[in-house]
Order: sequence, then C-alpha cells, then structure tokens
Amino acid sequence: MTIRTRARTTTALLALAAMTGLAGCAPGPIIEDGPGEAGTLEVQKVNPADFAGQSMSYVYFTDGPDEAATRELIASFEEEYDVTVNLEVLPYSDLVTSVQARLSGGNAPDVVRLTGLTDFRADLLDLRTYLGEDYAEEFVDGPVKGVLGEYGEMLAVPSDLTLNGPFINVDLFNEAGVPLPDPEDPWTWDEMIDAATKVRDATGTEYAFAIDKSGHRVSTVLSQYGTALVGDDGAVLDEAKAVEALQPLVDMMADGRMPRDFWLGSGSRYEGANDIFLAQQTPVYLSGNWQVGQFADNADFTWSAAPNPCADECGGFPGGKYMGALAEGPNPALGAFFVQYMNTTKAQQKFIVAGGFLPTRVDLTERGVQYPVRQEDMDVFFADLARTPDLGYEANSQPSYTGASLELVDQLALVVAGEKDTTTAVSDLQAKSEQLVEELQP
Repeated sequence: MTIRTRARTTTALLALAAMTGLAGCAPGPIIEDGPGEAGTLEVQKVNPADFAGQSMSYVYFTDGPDEAATRELIASFEEEYDVTVNLEVLPYSDLVTSVQARLSGGNAPDVVRLTGLTDFRADLLDLRTYLGEDYAEEFVDGPVKGVLGEYGEMLAVPSDLTLNGPFINVDLFNEAGVPLPDPEDPWTWDEMIDAATKVRDATGTEYAFAIDKSGHRVSTVLSQYGTALVGDDGAVLDEAKAVEALQPLVDMMADGRMPRDFWLGSGSRYEGANDIFLAQQTPVYLSGNWQVGQFADNADFTWSAAPNPCADECGGFPGGKYMGALAEGPNPALGAFFVQYMNTTKAQQKFIVAGGFLPTRVDLTERGVQYPVRQEDMDVFFADLARTPDLGYEANSQPSYTGASLELVDQLALVVAGEKDTTTAVSDLQAKSEQLVEELQP
C-alpha cells in the first residue's frame, strides 16, 4: 500500500504561502500547444489584499457537525481578507441538479463541495492556474488521484477522507467469550465470519454480520480480495476474485446470518445498516469512520472500531469529499484562493476534527490528528489507511465508478433473490462496467 508522499519543491509561490498563509494568483490561462496536449502554465501572483471588498458564493452540503466548523472558517476568511462569502447550504440530493441548472443558466457559483467530479469535470477550474504546478504535493497521493484531469489538471482539492471498516459490539463478544480482534493483526475474512457466527450463536442475536446496502461498501470486500470494478485501465474486475469475494455475503444472507430482506428492499438506493447495529441485532457491522460520532452519541453498549479483515489485501475502501472552483464562476481567482484557505493545515484539521473525517494533507497524515472523542477508534481507521491498496483510490477517481457501483448493488440483489448465480451476476456486472467505461471514461 500506500499512502506515499511526493518530493517537496520550494518555489516562489510556496514562499509567498509561507509569508501570508496562502498563495494568491491572478487569472493566468493555461496555454495549450495543440488539441489534446498539455501546455505551458502561466501563473501570475497577486497580493491577497487585492481581494478586499469582493464577494463569492460557496454551494455546500453538510454531513452534520462539519457545518458549524465551515461557518467558523468562513467567518475567519472574511475577516482576514475583507471579503464576503455567500454560503448556500443545499440538501445533498439537490446539489448536482441545482448546480447544473445554474451552469445552464449562466449563474455558476464560485465554489462547490462535491462527493465526486464526474458531473462537473468539464466545468471545474484547473486550480494550477491560480495555485501553481506544485500545489497538489500538499496532499496525499491516493486522494489526489480523484482530482487530476487527463493532462494533470488539478480540478479540485480532496478536502476530507473517509474509510470503510467494521465495528464490533464488544459487550456481545465478551458475553460469548470470543476474543476481540487484534488491531495490529487483522482478522482474515474467514476468521471474522467465524468469530461473528460464534457470537451470534452464543448470544442469540438475530444476525452475525451486517453491511450497508451500498456498492461503495461492497467495493471494500472486492478490494480486500484484490480487485475493483474500474480503474485507470478501464473495467478491471477480476471475475474469479469477485465471485470469491461476494459468495460469503450471498451464503450468509441465504442462511440468515446477514439480513436478507434489508438487502432486497429499496432497489438500488443506499440503505445504512446502522440501526441494526445500534439495536444489537448483529455483533459485526461494516460501514465507515463517519459512524464514530453517531455511535458515541447513541450506542448504549460498549463498541469499538475494528481493523478491516484481510484476504489478498488488507485495509478498507476510501471515499471523501472535494472542493472545486467553477471556471464560469463570477470570481474564479477568489474561488481558488478560498479553496486553498479552507484546506490549509490549520483549517483542514479544524474541519475534519469537527466532522470525524480523516485528513488528506500530507502533513496531517504524517503527524496524526487528535479527535475530541473516541481517539482509539479513529486511530484504527488511521492504521488501516496504511494498509489500503491504491486500487480503491483509482476506482473512486473514475467517472464510471458510480454507475458500476450501482450495478454491483443490483446484481448482488438478484443473486440474493435467487434469480442468478454469483458467477453469472459477476459476468453481467463486468459487461455493464465495460459499457460505462466506454461511455464515460476518456
């Protein structure tokens, strides 16, 4: 694996950042040498004081506690640089259609928070134009994969990172006399299923294991078996490994160790199994680090995060959010400047601590982050970052990933319903992924 850092280069731009806390640049277009070719990047520095009196808009959706931290950071930015930021908070379900409508109407916002770049890749500003060629070096390589264009354009900043992984009901494990997993020596998949089944049998819980109804979450299992839906080389699913990865889930839903009806309901729509875990109906639940705060507030039993189980690979499957400036926004220079400010070391630390996220900056990843609650559980996710293979980051960065992950949900549901066998479903999944790659990937 692989959280790797890149070599640092001291430039005049970074020297300015060290003096002001930011690097500000005037509009400077990328000069293309010809169609489909990377060209020379022109970056003109400006004094950040030149932004005084200007305004911009930020379209945002919230995961909960991150909104308060965002508002505090915006207030600091406004005060320090004498600017106005109009924060527009939308429901996540409305964000894509709203921003698309504004782009169509010639009323683009300056900055937008996103879960992926697919819908706006052609509309996003290349941040290198304002922040320089080396800006991406401040961020960990894996998350950066999701923001780079075909010719190295930096189309957004990875503003926070999530990682899928399991939680365990410690009380149930102790009641059953089943040893807890060793954070330094993760379970294999067989060991995890065996432990969960023993706990269920000893304590009488309804299930042994639960996982969110989510292609992203099931991609965790694929990754651990050494494969992914899509990658830099297109539709890359290893069908034999995918069958091996999915069959244990199918078998557990067939014999009642996993909630079968939960998986068959709601079509392709995401459904979280957190209520099943909170109701103590299962001793093991695979979700992700964003659940830590919720469980800290709502669980009336002892629980903990556990390291991801290993098969061919260990670690989890990454996700996260991005901040991008729109090229057609009224003030792209200020937009880029704002994106940079909101992702400085100090600002990102404040934001991720509030939201229970993981960092994307190299410096924060290297030194670690102190969280106000459940530090040991967040440290489990930190440790699993170091075990997570690159294929997850590559998959997430592809325009075809979202569609392929929805197809994964549909095909697995057909197997659970008895309408297909796992081998046929995986073959059909690969065919659909190939079609999506052909349609969507450059």
